[in-house]
Amino acid sequence: MEFLAVVLLAVFAGGYLVLAGADIGVGMLLPWLGRGQDERRLEIASFAPFFLANEVWLVASVGLVAGAFPGLEHELVEALYPVVAVLLVGWVVRDMGLWLRGRVDAVVWRGGCDAAVTGGSWAVALAWGSLLGSLVWSGAGGGLNAGSVLGLPLAVLFAWHGAGFARWRLPVGLAGRAARVRGRYAVSGAVMAVVPVVAGVRVPWSRVAADETSLALTAVGTVVLLPVLAAGQVLVWWTFRGRVESASYL
Repeated sequence: MEFLAVVLLAVFAGGYLVLAGADIGVGMLLPWLGRGQDERRLEIASFAPFFLANEVWLVASVGLVAGAFPGLEHELVEALYPVVAVLLVGWVVRDMGLWLRGRVDAVVWRGGCDAAVTGGSWAVALAWGSLLGSLVWSGAGGGLNAGSVLGLPLAVLFAWHGAGFARWRLPVGLAGRAARVRGRYAVSGAVMAVVPVVAGVRVPWSRVAADETSLALTAVGTVVLLPVLAAGQVLVWWTFRGRVESASYL
């Protein structure tokens, strides 16, 4: 059951980074890809139908860690509390900017919301980079806090991934700006999927795992959830698979 739980965690964590990493990356590049508020609204519309569904993968990953590997949850939160705090604050600020941007028809208001989206996206990317980098570093014999220095280079992967997504989803003119960053969404997606595998390859899973009963209940429940989540995700992505031509979301 332990091996199954580890594989499931790799699937959910990788799924989150591939899917949500794209909208985080677009948010990071918001001022560069969009030269005005109308263009930035198109950028947001490019991932707006997906971002809530993408975050479900994170909720499932956190639930899996809490149920199957409580020792890992404790070590990460205890050693990297500032990083976790930055992650949560950045997540709230980013989503606040997305939801509130269209509530007031004022240049200053939308500019503030755009800043919230961009700043929150960078905070989330840097926090995830620091957290994953800490796992890589600690697996190599270092400390969790020491590994957080890898946050910046790993955060760049989010921006690269977002550029690939924007190249696929935005209208031709805006997509041309994203194309200046070499790479495609499928390629960057493959890299993002590998990151959690590398981060977890030397984690002492047996030491941080729950008892057999908890492992079994968590793993079986996750196996039941996975096809439903995957089916819903496929439906959403198929429905909104074309390029964005108007700012019709959020």
